[in-house]
Amino acid sequence: MTDPTDQPIIRLEAVNKWYGTFQVLTDIDLSVRAGERIVICGPSGSGKSTLIRCINRLETVQQGRIVVDGIELTAGGKNVDAVRAEVGMVFQQFNLFPHLTILQNCTLAPMRSRGMSKAQAEEVAMKYLTRVRIPEQAHKYPSQLSGGQQQRVAIARALCMAPKIMLFDEPTSALDPEMVKEVLDTMIGLAEDGMTMLCVTHEMGFARSVADRVIFMADGRIVEQAPPAEFFGNPKHEKTRQFLGQILSSHQASS
Repeated sequence: MTDPTDQPIIRLEAVNKWYGTFQVLTDIDLSVRAGERIVICGPSGSGKSTLIRCINRLETVQQGRIVVDGIELTAGGKNVDAVRAEVGMVFQQFNLFPHLTILQNCTLAPMRSRGMSKAQAEEVAMKYLTRVRIPEQAHKYPSQLSGGQQQRVAIARALCMAPKIMLFDEPTSALDPEMVKEVLDTMIGLAEDGMTMLCVTHEMGFARSVADRVIFMADGRIVEQAPPAEFFGNPKHEKTRQFLGQILSSHQASS
Protein backbone atom coordinates (compact mmCIF):
# COMPACT_ATOMS: atom_id res chain seq x y z
CA MET A 1 0.00 0.00 0.00
CA THR A 2 1.44 3.39 -1.01
CA ASP A 3 1.85 6.19 1.47
CA PRO A 4 -0.55 9.01 0.44
CA THR A 5 2.13 11.56 1.32
CA ASP A 6 4.17 10.10 -1.58
CA GLN A 7 1.44 11.04 -4.05
CA PRO A 8 2.24 14.12 -6.14
CA ILE A 9 0.12 17.18 -5.39
CA ILE A 10 -0.05 17.93 -9.13
CA ARG A 11 -0.06 15.31 -11.86
CA LEU A 12 -0.40 15.83 -15.61
CA GLU A 13 -0.64 12.71 -17.76
CA ALA A 14 -0.40 12.77 -21.58
CA VAL A 15 -1.87 16.28 -21.77
CA ASN A 16 -2.50 17.67 -25.25
CA LYS A 17 -4.08 20.98 -26.15
CA TRP A 18 -4.92 22.70 -29.40
CA TYR A 19 -6.00 26.20 -30.40
CA GLY A 20 -7.89 25.32 -33.55
CA THR A 21 -5.42 23.31 -35.64
CA PHE A 22 -2.35 24.59 -33.74
CA GLN A 23 -1.11 22.19 -31.04
CA VAL A 24 0.11 24.31 -28.13
CA LEU A 25 0.84 21.43 -25.68
CA THR A 26 2.07 18.00 -26.79
CA ASP A 27 2.24 14.88 -24.61
CA ILE A 28 2.89 16.71 -21.33
CA ASP A 29 3.71 14.43 -18.39
CA LEU A 30 4.56 16.18 -15.13
CA SER A 31 4.44 15.31 -11.43
CA VAL A 32 5.00 17.88 -8.67
CA ARG A 33 5.51 16.97 -5.02
CA ALA A 34 4.00 19.04 -2.21
CA GLY A 35 6.45 21.78 -1.26
CA GLU A 36 8.38 21.48 -4.51
CA ARG A 37 9.46 24.68 -6.27
CA ILE A 38 9.43 24.46 -10.05
CA VAL A 39 10.61 27.11 -12.50
CA ILE A 40 9.36 26.76 -16.07
CA CYS A 41 11.35 28.55 -18.76
CA GLY A 42 11.68 28.55 -22.52
CA PRO A 43 11.33 30.79 -25.57
CA SER A 44 8.22 32.85 -26.22
CA GLY A 45 5.38 30.72 -27.59
CA SER A 46 6.69 27.47 -26.12
CA GLY A 47 3.50 26.76 -24.12
CA LYS A 48 4.76 27.71 -20.63
CA SER A 49 1.89 29.98 -19.62
CA THR A 50 -0.69 27.70 -21.21
CA LEU A 51 0.67 24.81 -19.16
CA ILE A 52 0.25 26.47 -15.79
CA ARG A 53 -3.12 27.99 -16.77
CA CYS A 54 -4.35 24.42 -17.35
CA ILE A 55 -3.57 23.56 -13.71
CA ASN A 56 -6.47 25.68 -12.46
CA ARG A 57 -8.63 25.26 -15.59
CA LEU A 58 -8.19 28.78 -16.93
CA GLU A 59 -7.43 26.76 -20.06
CA THR A 60 -9.09 23.45 -20.91
CA VAL A 61 -7.27 20.51 -22.48
CA GLN A 62 -8.62 18.21 -25.17
CA GLN A 63 -6.66 15.11 -24.16
CA GLY A 64 -5.06 13.76 -21.01
CA ARG A 65 -5.63 13.93 -17.26
CA ILE A 66 -4.84 16.66 -14.73
CA VAL A 67 -5.11 15.78 -11.03
CA VAL A 68 -4.54 18.48 -8.41
CA ASP A 69 -4.46 17.55 -4.70
CA GLY A 70 -6.32 14.32 -5.44
CA ILE A 71 -9.07 16.03 -7.46
CA GLU A 72 -9.35 15.25 -11.16
CA LEU A 73 -9.62 18.62 -12.85
CA THR A 74 -10.34 17.16 -16.27
CA ALA A 75 -13.57 15.66 -14.87
CA GLY A 76 -15.04 19.20 -14.83
CA GLY A 77 -18.04 20.44 -12.86
CA LYS A 78 -17.60 21.12 -9.15
CA ASN A 79 -14.07 19.74 -9.29
CA VAL A 80 -12.94 22.94 -11.00
CA ASP A 81 -14.20 25.11 -8.13
CA ALA A 82 -12.65 22.75 -5.58
CA VAL A 83 -9.24 22.99 -7.24
CA ARG A 84 -9.38 26.76 -7.73
CA ALA A 85 -10.02 27.16 -4.00
CA GLU A 86 -6.65 25.48 -3.33
CA VAL A 87 -4.61 27.11 -6.12
CA GLY A 88 -3.54 30.76 -6.02
CA MET A 89 -2.43 32.48 -9.21
CA VAL A 90 -0.42 35.65 -9.87
CA PHE A 91 -0.41 37.01 -13.39
CA GLN A 92 1.90 39.19 -15.45
CA GLN A 93 -0.70 41.96 -15.21
CA PHE A 94 -1.74 42.54 -11.61
CA ASN A 95 -5.51 42.21 -12.25
CA LEU A 96 -6.43 44.25 -9.17
CA PHE A 97 -9.88 45.87 -9.02
CA PRO A 98 -9.12 49.58 -9.55
CA HIS A 99 -12.26 50.80 -7.73
CA LEU A 100 -11.46 48.86 -4.55
CA THR A 101 -8.84 49.66 -1.93
CA ILE A 102 -5.94 47.29 -1.43
CA LEU A 103 -7.65 45.90 1.68
CA GLN A 104 -10.93 45.40 -0.20
CA ASN A 105 -9.09 43.65 -3.05
CA CYS A 106 -7.68 41.20 -0.52
CA THR A 107 -10.90 40.56 1.46
CA LEU A 108 -13.33 40.06 -1.43
CA ALA A 109 -12.59 36.41 -2.24
CA PRO A 110 -12.25 35.13 1.36
CA MET A 111 -15.63 36.69 2.24
CA ARG A 112 -17.37 35.35 -0.87
CA SER A 113 -15.68 31.97 -1.30
CA ARG A 114 -14.58 31.04 2.23
CA GLY A 115 -17.54 32.63 4.06
CA MET A 116 -15.32 34.75 6.30
CA SER A 117 -16.76 37.70 8.18
CA LYS A 118 -15.46 41.13 7.20
CA ALA A 119 -13.45 41.33 10.44
CA GLN A 120 -11.89 37.89 9.87
CA ALA A 121 -11.07 38.66 6.26
CA GLU A 122 -9.48 42.00 7.17
CA GLU A 123 -7.36 40.33 9.85
CA VAL A 124 -6.12 37.75 7.31
CA ALA A 125 -5.55 40.45 4.68
CA MET A 126 -3.46 42.58 7.02
CA LYS A 127 -1.43 39.50 7.98
CA TYR A 128 -0.49 38.91 4.35
CA LEU A 129 -0.03 42.58 3.46
CA THR A 130 2.45 42.64 6.35
CA ARG A 131 3.97 39.43 4.98
CA VAL A 132 4.67 41.17 1.63
CA ARG A 133 5.84 44.29 3.49
CA ILE A 134 3.17 46.81 2.47
CA PRO A 135 0.62 46.96 5.34
CA GLU A 136 0.73 50.77 5.22
CA GLN A 137 -0.81 50.69 1.71
CA ALA A 138 -4.01 48.93 2.84
CA HIS A 139 -6.34 51.91 2.40
CA LYS A 140 -4.91 53.18 -0.87
CA TYR A 141 -6.16 52.32 -4.36
CA PRO A 142 -4.10 50.32 -6.89
CA SER A 143 -3.38 53.40 -9.01
CA GLN A 144 -1.60 54.98 -6.03
CA LEU A 145 0.95 52.14 -5.85
CA SER A 146 4.03 51.34 -7.92
CA GLY A 147 4.00 48.29 -10.19
CA GLY A 148 6.14 46.32 -7.75
CA GLN A 149 3.78 47.17 -4.89
CA GLN A 150 0.74 46.20 -6.96
CA GLN A 151 2.29 42.83 -7.78
CA ARG A 152 2.99 42.25 -4.09
CA VAL A 153 -0.68 43.05 -3.40
CA ALA A 154 -1.62 40.45 -6.02
CA ILE A 155 0.53 37.89 -4.17
CA ALA A 156 -1.03 38.85 -0.81
CA ARG A 157 -4.52 38.60 -2.32
CA ALA A 158 -3.80 35.06 -3.53
CA LEU A 159 -2.38 34.08 -0.12
CA CYS A 160 -5.54 35.30 1.63
CA MET A 161 -7.31 32.23 0.23
CA ALA A 162 -4.79 29.97 2.03
CA PRO A 163 -3.86 28.07 -1.13
CA LYS A 164 -1.83 24.87 -1.11
CA ILE A 165 -0.27 25.75 -4.47
CA MET A 166 0.84 29.05 -6.00
CA LEU A 167 1.16 29.57 -9.76
CA PHE A 168 3.12 32.54 -11.09
CA ASP A 169 2.84 33.50 -14.75
CA GLU A 170 5.81 35.77 -15.56
CA PRO A 171 5.13 37.87 -12.44
CA THR A 172 8.00 40.31 -13.03
CA SER A 173 7.89 40.80 -16.80
CA ALA A 174 5.65 43.89 -16.67
CA LEU A 175 7.82 45.59 -14.03
CA ASP A 176 10.60 48.13 -14.26
CA PRO A 177 13.98 46.53 -13.44
CA GLU A 178 14.27 48.24 -10.05
CA MET A 179 10.89 46.77 -9.00
CA VAL A 180 11.73 43.19 -9.98
CA LYS A 181 13.84 42.50 -6.89
CA GLU A 182 11.10 43.39 -4.40
CA VAL A 183 8.69 40.93 -6.02
CA LEU A 184 11.32 38.18 -6.31
CA ASP A 185 12.25 38.69 -2.65
CA THR A 186 8.59 38.16 -1.72
CA MET A 187 8.50 34.97 -3.76
CA ILE A 188 11.75 33.73 -2.21
CA GLY A 189 10.15 34.19 1.21
CA LEU A 190 7.18 32.05 0.14
CA ALA A 191 9.53 29.38 -1.15
CA GLU A 192 11.37 29.35 2.16
CA ASP A 193 8.02 28.79 3.89
CA GLY A 194 7.56 25.56 1.91
CA MET A 195 4.83 26.69 -0.49
CA THR A 196 4.35 24.48 -3.54
CA MET A 197 5.19 26.82 -6.42
CA LEU A 198 5.23 26.71 -10.20
CA CYS A 199 6.71 29.83 -11.73
CA VAL A 200 7.01 30.77 -15.39
CA THR A 201 9.87 33.26 -15.52
CA HIS A 202 12.96 34.43 -17.40
CA GLU A 203 14.64 35.35 -14.10
CA MET A 204 17.37 32.72 -14.19
CA GLY A 205 18.98 34.00 -10.97
CA PHE A 206 15.70 33.20 -9.21
CA ALA A 207 15.67 29.76 -10.82
CA ARG A 208 19.23 29.05 -9.65
CA SER A 209 18.62 30.11 -6.06
CA VAL A 210 15.04 28.94 -5.41
CA ALA A 211 14.00 26.12 -7.75
CA ASP A 212 14.17 22.45 -6.84
CA ARG A 213 13.74 21.70 -10.53
CA VAL A 214 13.96 23.75 -13.72
CA ILE A 215 11.75 22.71 -16.64
CA PHE A 216 12.61 23.86 -20.16
CA MET A 217 9.85 23.95 -22.76
CA ALA A 218 10.04 24.40 -26.52
CA ASP A 219 7.38 23.96 -29.20
CA GLY A 220 4.77 22.87 -26.66
CA ARG A 221 6.86 20.06 -25.19
CA ILE A 222 8.88 19.55 -22.02
CA VAL A 223 12.34 19.20 -23.55
CA GLU A 224 14.44 18.96 -20.41
CA GLN A 225 14.08 19.08 -16.63
CA ALA A 226 16.75 18.91 -13.96
CA PRO A 227 17.88 20.43 -10.65
CA PRO A 228 19.35 23.93 -11.20
CA ALA A 229 23.01 22.93 -10.85
CA GLU A 230 22.63 20.29 -13.53
CA PHE A 231 20.31 22.36 -15.74
CA PHE A 232 22.63 25.36 -15.88
CA GLY A 233 25.91 23.49 -15.57
CA ASN A 234 25.32 20.63 -17.98
CA PRO A 235 22.25 21.14 -20.20
CA LYS A 236 21.61 18.01 -22.27
CA HIS A 237 19.49 19.28 -25.15
CA GLU A 238 20.70 21.55 -27.94
CA LYS A 239 17.59 23.77 -27.63
CA THR A 240 18.30 24.24 -23.92
CA ARG A 241 21.90 25.23 -24.66
CA GLN A 242 20.76 27.74 -27.30
CA PHE A 243 18.19 29.26 -24.92
CA LEU A 244 20.68 29.62 -22.06
CA GLY A 245 23.23 31.12 -24.46
CA GLN A 246 20.71 33.73 -25.61
CA ILE A 247 19.81 34.59 -22.01
CA LEU A 248 23.49 34.97 -21.11
CA SER A 249 24.27 37.16 -24.11
CA SER A 250 21.24 39.41 -23.50
CA HIS A 251 22.32 39.90 -19.86
CA GLN A 252 25.84 40.79 -20.95
CA ALA A 253 24.48 43.26 -23.52
CA SER A 254 22.28 44.99 -20.93
CA SER A 255 24.93 45.16 -18.18
